[in-house]
Amino acid sequence: MIDICSIGHITRDKIITSKGTVCMAGGTSFYMSRGISQLPDKLSYKLVTKVGQGQLPEVEKLRSLGIDILCYPSRHTVYFENKYGADTNQRTQRVLAKADPFTIDEMKPLEAKVFHLGSLLNDDFTPDVVKYLSTKGKVSIDAQGYLREVVGQQVHPIDWKDKEQVLSYTNILKLNEHEMEVITSSKNPRTVAMKLAEYGVEEVIITLGSFGSLIYAEGKFFEIPAYKPKEVVDATGCGDTYSTGYLYCRMQGMGYMESGKFAAAMCTLKLEHNGPFDRTIADIQRVVRHNQ
Repeated sequence: MIDICSIGHITRDKIITSKGTVCMAGGTSFYMSRGISQLPDKLSYKLVTKVGQGQLPEVEKLRSLGIDILCYPSRHTVYFENKYGADTNQRTQRVLAKADPFTIDEMKPLEAKVFHLGSLLNDDFTPDVVKYLSTKGKVSIDAQGYLREVVGQQVHPIDWKDKEQVLSYTNILKLNEHEMEVITSSKNPRTVAMKLAEYGVEEVIITLGSFGSLIYAEGKFFEIPAYKPKEVVDATGCGDTYSTGYLYCRMQGMGYMESGKFAAAMCTLKLEHNGPFDRTIADIQRVVRHNQ
């Protein structure tokens, strides 16, 4: 039985910032896998992904880090263009190619305590796939993909059309301050968290950029501070890095506050460079300790 099974497409990402353009692999599953590989080996982890032929070398790079991977073929690899302005909380996106969605048949071999679904586009995981996985373990979802529809190459924000159905199968939900408004039309994170809990979500995590994050679980709120980075270089993958740190701690039985602070510190360190988290647990602990 695997502790954490991350399911999602590895993407090709073109990241455009004021500091230049970088092309690299990306996607929730990529950032989570690379992040987990940097942490002490206290949990079993598996990546399930689906890529086109051209992205198979990236899969092999991850395997070379010792990551257990089940890779399904796809006609194409998801290809994102992310353009950031001076405010790294704001970005414009284009999708230059889409991968095939995941199916129930592809989920049948999997056994895990928690399945983290890294949705990138609104058709990656149907409600039936989520329902099926919920019979095998806990379901953790990043809301971002469910709120993105591609028209032409442009990414348009949309409401989550199967929201009630999918959330009824979801144990842990992560979303940001923009996504919470789309889902509930509210700008108050506490109101949003309580509303989402009514659907049956046990742990609601709302990231609020430089204002930190809020966790709502067991009827209580946990306010997690944001730790200031030395320099903001690239925000791509920060939410995925947060989920990585949070699940890594929670699956070891750590509390909500401790897990949130660990996740926030991972995000701070990731912000300081392009690409996935590449530091150590000692670096994470130092960030938390220096901001007590």
